[in-house]
Amino acid sequence: MDIFDAASRPTKRGNPEWFTGTVLQDPIMEAPGPARVRAVNVAFEPGARTNWHTHPLGQTLYVISGVGRIQRQGGGVKEIRAGDTVWIPPGEKHWHGAAPDHAMIHVAVQEHLDGKHIDWLEPVSDSDYAATPAG
Repeated sequence: MDIFDAASRPTKRGNPEWFTGTVLQDPIMEAPGPARVRAVNVAFEPGARTNWHTHPLGQTLYVISGVGRIQRQGGGVKEIRAGDTVWIPPGEKHWHGAAPDHAMIHVAVQEHLDGKHIDWLEPVSDSDYAATPAG
């Protein structure tokens, strides 16, 4: 068993090549092999969001606080709120982030495949982000 002191894992600002707006990431854990799970607490300021991306083995999001948005390629924008859990299947192109007027914090959990847990793609356009969320 390992216990990690929270102070040993500093907060990182989201890479502007992969995020729009201010995003802060706090690592929760990266399991040693043969396990391959990784978890990160991600805080989005209002209007902040990821680029489009995929995960080779899928991703689970658990919303801790606030109001967010998520969209899969070819689908409408959906609103997500504190307490919601989202499963994104392997290879599904998607994005997620905060609503325009609310911050949002979620825990993101994914596994890596051959050392890779995400494939970053193009930014989400302002018009795609601003679409009215569907029920």
